[in-house]
This record gives sequence, C-alpha cells and structure tokens, in this order.
Amino acid sequence: MNLIANKKYFLGFSGFMIVAAWILIIVFGLRPGIDLKGGTEWQMSFGKSEVAETAIKEVLQKTAGEESAVSVKRSDDGTFLIRLPSLSEEQRRNYKDALAKEFGEVSEKSYSSIGPAIGSELKNKSIWAVALVMLGISLFIAWAFRKVSEPVKSWKYGIVTLLTLLHDVSIPAGLLALLGYWKGVEIDTNFIVALLVVMGFSVHDTIVVFDRIRENLTLNRGKKFDLGEIINFSVNETMARSINTTFTLVVVLITLLIFGPASIFFFILTILVGTVFGTYSSIFVASPLLYIWQKK
Repeated sequence: MNLIANKKYFLGFSGFMIVAAWILIIVFGLRPGIDLKGGTEWQMSFGKSEVAETAIKEVLQKTAGEESAVSVKRSDDGTFLIRLPSLSEEQRRNYKDALAKEFGEVSEKSYSSIGPAIGSELKNKSIWAVALVMLGISLFIAWAFRKVSEPVKSWKYGIVTLLTLLHDVSIPAGLLALLGYWKGVEIDTNFIVALLVVMGFSVHDTIVVFDRIRENLTLNRGKKFDLGEIINFSVNETMARSINTTFTLVVVLITLLIFGPASIFFFILTILVGTVFGTYSSIFVASPLLYIWQKK
C-alpha cells in the first residue's frame, strides 16, 4: 500500500470524524453520571409484576412536590435503576413509603449516594487524568526516540503521538455525546477508564510503527533515501501485525457487547470504537502526519 501517496484521503477522513465529534460534543454536551455530578442511584424491585417506568417516575416526582430530575430504567433482570439528586435519609424513607403504597412490597437491591462536592472533584480529577496521560505518553516517546534525531527530530514523534491520541479519544466522546442526546446515556468514571484503555492500546500500535520507521532510518543512515518510501515500507511491514492484534480484541469486545451484562454495554462500546479508530490512526494518521511535518 502506498500510504504516503494517498495520505490526503486518510487524513481527510480523520479530520472529518474529529470535526463531527467535536460538533456533537459542543452542541449536545456530555451527560455526566451521578459519580461525576453527585446524586443517588437506587436499584429496587416491586411486588407487582407489571410496573411501568413512567409510573415510578410520576410517584417520585409527586412525592418530591416539584419537577425533580428523576431517571428510571428497567434492567434485564426485572429490577429498576432509579437516579435522583442527593437524598437525605428522611427523603429516602418518604420515597420508599410512597413507592410501597403504590406498587406493593419494595425490595432494595442497592443504594448509593454521592455528594455534589465529591462528584465535582471526581470530574476534575478525571479530566486531569486523561490530559496528563496524553502528555506523559508523548513526552516518553520523545525521550525514547532521542537517539534518532535525523532526519526526524525525536520530539516530533511525541507531538504526532499526542495528536493521534486526541483523535482516538475525540471520536468515542462524540459518539457518547450523540447517545446522550438520543438515548440519555450518561458518562461516568467507567467512561474515563475506557478512554485510558483506548489510549494505552492505541499508543502501543503507534510505537510499533514508529519503532520500525526509526529502525529503517537507522539502517539507511548516511545513504540517500526517500523518507516517504521508508515510511511506506515500515508501515507495510507492521500493518498485518496491527490489524491481526486489533481483530482478536474486536472479536472479544463484540462478544461482550452481545452476551455481556447491560450495565457495561456502553463501557465496552467505548473501548470498541476507540480501539478501531486507534488502530486506524496508528497506521493511516500518525505516519502521514510525521511525513508532512518533516517535509514542511
């Protein structure tokens, strides 16, 4: 494959996806879960066999005496996952009594509450975690490639890696923004973990490609050569390895999407989308960017 000759198509596709992702993020925003904004998560089941989600929501809002932010979702096992603002113990008893009066016996499966201050702290730490991991990875690669300074400076490898990581996290984030608007999907700390997993897998592929480029540049040191040919040769040497490694992971992730529990569906989906685009960026984005920057 002549990657460098067709670089404008590969980079154009990635540019379109990044712009689309950030438009979705800006327009729709990301819906934070209770562990990022604070609130209560309550899982319960009822004595009556037929209970509608809308009926539960109406009872809770009526008990609150105002239009409260309430989310009710039915799980595959027949239980209901209820999300509310932070509750006091008295409010919790009042809600439970109202639900028992309307639907019969109430069985609590789990109950957790996070204050808004803790949620805000978790959100800030999550943002810092993603930013520092991206910066740390790029600095490490710049340091690791320090002995190969010609014709490509080592710090350029680091900057290009940072750009590809931004590509890899933007697209899953844009997808979650769309799903949040369309399906009410919320992001939580699991989403942050998924992004960190994606970055780790993506940078592994990128390093393999860059290391082969570095090796071939070292072998041709002192000779006259075309940088585009070196990059094409290096990418083609590593492409089968990258695709096969990703394919094995994608098979596992798709299996988990189909047969895994519903509670981790969007966590797995985030990793799946990030892995696919991370492999794409390692092959079709990182190397062309390195070539264009060096030629300029």
